[in-house]
Amino acid sequence: MQAKTLTLHAALLASLAALSSAHAAPTAGQTTFQNNCASCHSVDANLSSRAGPGLFRVLGRKAASVPGYNYSAALVKAGAAGKTWTREELDLFLLDPAKNVPGTTMPVGVPDKQTRAALVDYLASLQGPAAAAAPAAAKPATAAERTGSWDDNQPGRIHHIKLSDLPPPFATSSAGNGPRVEARPNGSMPTVPQGFAVSVFASDADKPRVALRAPNGDIFLAATAKGDIKVVRAKDGASGATPEVFATGLSRPYGMAFWPSGANPQYLYVANINSIVRIPYRNGDLKARSAPETVVAQLSDTSGGHTTRTLAFSQDGKTLLLSIGSATNVATEIGATAPEPLPQWEAKHGVGGAWGVETDRATVMAFDVDGKNRRTYATGLRNCVGMLVYPGTGDVMCTVNERDALGDNLPPDYLTRVKQGGFYGWPWYYIGDNEDPRLKGQRPDLKGKTIVPDVLIQSHSAPLGMVVYQAPKGAKNAFPKEYEGDVFVALHGSWNRGVRTGYKVVRVFMKNGVPTGQYQDFMSGMVLSDRDVWGRPAAVEVAADGALLVVDDAGGTVWRIAPQR
Repeated sequence: MQAKTLTLHAALLASLAALSSAHAAPTAGQTTFQNNCASCHSVDANLSSRAGPGLFRVLGRKAASVPGYNYSAALVKAGAAGKTWTREELDLFLLDPAKNVPGTTMPVGVPDKQTRAALVDYLASLQGPAAAAAPAAAKPATAAERTGSWDDNQPGRIHHIKLSDLPPPFATSSAGNGPRVEARPNGSMPTVPQGFAVSVFASDADKPRVALRAPNGDIFLAATAKGDIKVVRAKDGASGATPEVFATGLSRPYGMAFWPSGANPQYLYVANINSIVRIPYRNGDLKARSAPETVVAQLSDTSGGHTTRTLAFSQDGKTLLLSIGSATNVATEIGATAPEPLPQWEAKHGVGGAWGVETDRATVMAFDVDGKNRRTYATGLRNCVGMLVYPGTGDVMCTVNERDALGDNLPPDYLTRVKQGGFYGWPWYYIGDNEDPRLKGQRPDLKGKTIVPDVLIQSHSAPLGMVVYQAPKGAKNAFPKEYEGDVFVALHGSWNRGVRTGYKVVRVFMKNGVPTGQYQDFMSGMVLSDRDVWGRPAAVEVAADGALLVVDDAGGTVWRIAPQR
């Protein structure tokens, strides 16, 4: 009994120390952690895992040793060989993770020496006693718990999640269940519907995340972790192409858009993590003509949390749209009160605009083409990763990653048309007027103002890039006519669900430019087991010949799907 009391006392002291640290002025290293690492890693004393393993007491810990976390095979091998996280080892790993541990799934390093040293100092300070024992072994999932999971995937299967289907908050416990990424088994290919064939269009060890087709058919790829924009030129139906560097030295580039639209753009716009730049471009360029020109020097005061920024131009080409994801899961630390009266705050930042580290985050922002005349277009979109302007209607559309830790099936991710001036709930509400219990009672004035999304997608699927299927004129490999105008969405896959979901491409049905609410599995087959996966769809694009290209940022592969001839 005395030993148990001492253990509880130590845990209490560790929790109090962590709480005290959280409320103290942050060090440079803590700020770096919050801005670059906190979206994937926790530093709480119970070693809880998120998309990445917990980093409390990381100094002196053997690599790949947090219980219950699905480490990459590369890091497991390094741990088995004795790799231990000393200050020196952390410094080397953070400088260039892929070089230090080839095959790791850690996406981005910290190249600046001083910043990296401050981060290592902060991680070294987290050395108190752990507050909880290792998690118990997971029990096999029941049939009900497997509903909506990866082994439910089947090309052709149609899903329709309704508002009435939502369970109550915390109906299931929250999971830290990131995938273990394995090499693609020899001969394995994604599964696609009957009548279609899949092949490898291109491969790139830098694992690009976004694709964009140029007017002449070249495919541009954002190699976000590398800081490069790459380009692939290949004949219709070609396979095995190698991307070449178009521009380098960028800061986590993600979204790309040509301007003006049509056959002769003048610029390629690129969204960095905290700026927008444009590169002079003429149709057919394979190398940047000059250094990038800064259009918007700073997107927000914070750049941590969600780091993907997506670009699109309005149908008339006069407005530049940019999505900025939230800095945190649910803004529990910004406080219940805005820094100025709400009417004044919302006049500047939009209805439901959050504050603190979340100022102008979880938004779609609008600018003139030259980056001036900044204004808020829509708010409450936790992380609009995919964004496009639907041809014909001009509607802005987003795919949104919703919040975590409310349970396996709550809240759904979604695809929606985004109305100018619209509020979509985050952080206080989700999927309409459902109040987040973690922020209960803070914003009753927003009840009734939250727009319900058009298409609800299985919770934690992580929808990323999307594309409207429109076969280019004269396309030799056009999809059947019934696909025209529908939207393909890449589901990157879950980490916060007991049984993983996503890891596939789905087709969202449209009718007269409006989503019907239904979506259909189109490409799957990249999950090996409840733990292991070999691919993660991150983006989709339509090639000049009509084939659908799917970017897999786990395997570094761009897949090509075309009708069988």
